[in-house]
Amino acid sequence: MITKRIIPCLDVRNGRVVKGVNFEGVSDVSSPVELARYYSDNGADELVFYDITASFEGRALFTDILREVASSIFIPLTVGGGINTVEDFDRVLKCGADKVSVNSGAIRNPALIGEAAKRYGDQCVVLSVDVKRVDGDFCVFAKGGRENTGMEAIDWIRRCVDAGAGEVVVNSIDTDGVKKGFDIELLQRVCDAVSVPVIASGGAGNVAHFVELFHAIPTIDAGLAASIFHFREVAIPDLKMALKQENIPVRL
Repeated sequence: MITKRIIPCLDVRNGRVVKGVNFEGVSDVSSPVELARYYSDNGADELVFYDITASFEGRALFTDILREVASSIFIPLTVGGGINTVEDFDRVLKCGADKVSVNSGAIRNPALIGEAAKRYGDQCVVLSVDVKRVDGDFCVFAKGGRENTGMEAIDWIRRCVDAGAGEVVVNSIDTDGVKKGFDIELLQRVCDAVSVPVIASGGAGNVAHFVELFHAIPTIDAGLAASIFHFREVAIPDLKMALKQENIPVRL
């Protein structure tokens, strides 16, 4: 069985790491550089850096902070926020990112995924999808969860993977920040639909939620979380030891 990855997420706004609930009520947490270094030194397998208001504000991602984060860590770094063109991919990769996450930019221009995959390879292109239930359907939201696109999520994810996305981060708006567990139903649907790595995001509140995730969906590749790691409610080394005791393969 493939080793499961544990991935902290830095949601960055105005140069600071922030966290909210259901994508709302955002509060300040810490310096992204300090947090990134802490996670790199304490067992995180990868790190995700989102400039969470870049798309909504219609601007480019903050590259100065990104460069500092990238130079501070020794684990793979995925970066997203305001990625709208192949040139944006190029700029972020030159700042030190290993992979680039695209969300609203792909919704505006679906050809972007194929163009980026052709230039940089599928392994560089990460599709990030914000999903919320609307009248019983899984719908894709844009601009940091502010705008319902009206698109059905599973079909959208399948189309993007077919176009060249090499990995998918599934952000459940329904469970984001609530700390009552991952959205197993949604994640299972995605894993059944695509063959690329899938990362679960939204809902982790304790160690048991990660155990439940990896037992319920053996094909899921990674669990991503923010506040429980930021506020030291769960330490990554402790989480990995607990997963190992549950016969879930992790890198210690």
